[in-house]
Amino acid sequence: MEFQDDGLDRFEAEGAAPLPHAETEGHVDHDGARIWYAAYGSGAPVILLHGGLGNSGNWGYQVPALIDAGHRVIVIDSRGHGRSTRDMRPYTYELMATDVLALMDRLGVRKAAIVGWSDGACTGLILARTHPERVAGVFFFACNMDPSGTKEFVATPVIDRCFSRHTKDYTALSSTPDQFDSFVEAVGLMQRTEPNYTATDLADIDVPVAIVHSEHDEFIKREHADHLARHIPGAELILLAGVSHFAPLQRPAQFNAALLPFLARISA
Repeated sequence: MEFQDDGLDRFEAEGAAPLPHAETEGHVDHDGARIWYAAYGSGAPVILLHGGLGNSGNWGYQVPALIDAGHRVIVIDSRGHGRSTRDMRPYTYELMATDVLALMDRLGVRKAAIVGWSDGACTGLILARTHPERVAGVFFFACNMDPSGTKEFVATPVIDRCFSRHTKDYTALSSTPDQFDSFVEAVGLMQRTEPNYTATDLADIDVPVAIVHSEHDEFIKREHADHLARHIPGAELILLAGVSHFAPLQRPAQFNAALLPFLARISA
């Protein structure tokens, strides 16, 4: 029977599966922050960008599958998240996109596929628009590109369990473990006010894109996913049944079964 954690009970208690031993791990200093990263395997590069308030460990069920599929996998803790630091400037997706570029330069990665989840998806798509020569494609999961794409927030037990895990991980990993509340406020401000991509902006994106939307996403409207797929040239829409904003944790095999063929197509 395939692993499932639809209610995130296991994630709250234990986190995702542990990341494997990294072949390369460290920090890159960039624009007022120290950005933590780890790299695994060899082959076509794939960069995993986690969601807001999370960290790279949330990809524990994806990294081994990507290694087995023959990819060089790079995970990043976004600035201020996990083991990465930040300065006191407001968070912006554009700034986090430049952190990804700085890391690619450090590791000598000319071009990579970007797999983004929530805030990480937004960062990846902005990177694709501003530096398409560095992006092989974007797997854009569970995010909006303008504020109209979000639902009114409604707390649920699943969201509460995810937030509980993020709280524990921040305390364990951050260099500022007592500043979780201010961290949440700063990230939330970015999420409420950014991004602001128009249909014209979306039409400028010229890399392969998959817009991936879960049936029960708690934050993103289905019609917004349709809007993105309609206005990004050549984008495909992938719908994941039975899962929510947390699909990579809830049903990893289902999520990976959507992800791996997309990466195979753009690698070919």
